[in-house]
Amino acid sequence: MRALVSSPEAAVLAREMGLEALGLAWTDEEARRLAGHVGRVYLVRSGSMADALVRLYRDEGFAVAVLPGTREARDAAAYAAQLLGAAFIPDAVNVAMAGDKFRVERLVLGNKAVAVYEAQPPLLLTLGPGSRSVGEGSAGGEVREISVGEDKRVRPLSVEEKPKGAVRLEDAEIIVSVGRGFKRKEDLQLAFHLAEVLGAQVGCSRPIAADLKWLPEEHWVGLSGKKVSPRLYLAVGISGQAQHIAGILNSKYIAAINSDPNAPIFQYVDFGIVDDLYKVLPLLAQRLSERRRGA
Repeated sequence: MRALVSSPEAAVLAREMGLEALGLAWTDEEARRLAGHVGRVYLVRSGSMADALVRLYRDEGFAVAVLPGTREARDAAAYAAQLLGAAFIPDAVNVAMAGDKFRVERLVLGNKAVAVYEAQPPLLLTLGPGSRSVGEGSAGGEVREISVGEDKRVRPLSVEEKPKGAVRLEDAEIIVSVGRGFKRKEDLQLAFHLAEVLGAQVGCSRPIAADLKWLPEEHWVGLSGKKVSPRLYLAVGISGQAQHIAGILNSKYIAAINSDPNAPIFQYVDFGIVDDLYKVLPLLAQRLSERRRGA
């Protein structure tokens, strides 16, 4: 049986299940990375993700398609599954073969429970964050360029490369995340300065991105945003509602700074500071900078 994969992590998962892996990519960089792990990569130069999934299933056949846990991938996989009459499971954390079927686990109820599914092929799924770490491969797979039907509901005006240094919270080792404890948008620079000292990315809770629009949605961490798994997640001025906690439970360590000692976030932290973030952040950034200079 074959697997269609769109990341090196998914290619490793396919091999562990004894499946032949075919790659699916949308940029030259993605295709290059995948070619190190699979024998053939299809590089989609034009067309929608859903159309690419449908065409490759009909042309090549695959038992399972494994995509990243992005909103675009979830939407495309759900649409393609409907067209193919296939099963779709989002945010899988464990996938294994059970005879000629797939056994899939995913976290539910705010990551407080594990749901187990059994599905017949064909199956489309997206992976949850922090699944595994994969280096460069040496397979030297062939890259084939394909074009598929355009989505008639939209008309692309331009395609621009994402700026270097753009937010990739899923890959971040350290995240400094901001919430409603900040009084003004300009004050977020306190967190950005600390993140610079730590070599961290900046995340945020839902109100900062969705309500106040102080940061783009790519910074949003939570059940409806991004699920992250850094070594350290520092929540600053975040109360810790269930929707936000669901996105950070895979962090190795969770720390928080909040002036409210009864904030729900303190139920989940490894380290907590009850104090005014406007006092703590500058002092913390200063001490860390001094320590680095001393080293």
